[in-house]
Amino acid sequence: MGTSRWHNTITVASTTDDVARVVKGLPCIKSCLRLYKSPDSLVVLPPEKVGKLSPIDSTTSSEYGDGFRQINLINGTGLHAAGFKGKGMLIAIIDAGFRNADKIGALNANIKSTADFAPRRASSIFTEHYHGTMVLSVMAANKRNVFIGTAPEADYALIRSEDTDTETRAEEDSWTTAVEFADSIGADLINSSLGYTHWDGDSIGPHLRDLNGHTAYISQTASMLAPKGIVLCNSAGNEGSSTWHKINVPADADDILTIGAIDFRKKSTTFSSIGPSQDGRVKPDVCGPGKSVYVIDASGMTTTNSGTSFASPIVCGMTACLWQALPELNAKQIISVVRQSADRWQWPDNIYGYGVPDYAKALSIGKKMVNENRK
Repeated sequence: MGTSRWHNTITVASTTDDVARVVKGLPCIKSCLRLYKSPDSLVVLPPEKVGKLSPIDSTTSSEYGDGFRQINLINGTGLHAAGFKGKGMLIAIIDAGFRNADKIGALNANIKSTADFAPRRASSIFTEHYHGTMVLSVMAANKRNVFIGTAPEADYALIRSEDTDTETRAEEDSWTTAVEFADSIGADLINSSLGYTHWDGDSIGPHLRDLNGHTAYISQTASMLAPKGIVLCNSAGNEGSSTWHKINVPADADDILTIGAIDFRKKSTTFSSIGPSQDGRVKPDVCGPGKSVYVIDASGMTTTNSGTSFASPIVCGMTACLWQALPELNAKQIISVVRQSADRWQWPDNIYGYGVPDYAKALSIGKKMVNENRK
């Protein structure tokens, strides 16, 4: 089903229940773990029918259309005005599906690559769940006076790792395979509006004590990204009002941007998951607009939706523009600049993290860092 060179692992599916015994007998195998057992945790459902796309027309007099408020909240219009709209940056989106993203004219996204690593493979990522389409839209949409996203000139790789019908540990492996694929094609940033707090069936789920960035398999993978030159933006999760309450995995990882959600008054939403990590690191790292933000859905229409799922790509897109403007900085430095630009940098907490980033300020901080590096 997939392999990981970074972890030296392989994921195998079998129709017989003795596969673990057989595999354990091989001299090259150190250990073996069952990720799920069918049929209770892997049910293949018939594909959902896709309706006719709805037309989209000009909605506002602003150049940004419905995308203005969410970009303006993090002060990103200045970067765009200076010519930094993500051109030359490759953003990989790891999600559950991208229904109709190849047909919606308002998206006008520069899609350079697609892949599917989910436990249940799909005939096409463009007929699967619409969540990834909405995530893509807040970054890639590029229709003047209708909707412009935070990185309209970036290139995109659309990768499916999540099967929405189930929640199994195999998705940790699928996500890892997706990340390694993104690295292999030269992705600069990854947006992952995915996270896990439990597993189906009798699999042992993550524990709160495990939120240290290095216990969960998926978090181990995420913590490898910045040293390899990739900025990961991951949604903090929508568990703020649940009994779990805390961030998910891999949002607990080291050296990533974990994104919480705020409303347009810069107040934290009740659903946004909180930190800190179990080893005391600030989480979330920063917050972005995630309540009643504008997205483009699978019908091709603009609508509003809420969740850290959308706060993360809004921040990710602007971070791509920032890195375009500051190509001399590495992934860890870009992450640091975004944190330092946030409005709670001096007094972070477990709800807002370092606060709401200001991308005009981030550009100024980044230029100073570049000059210091040159000395």
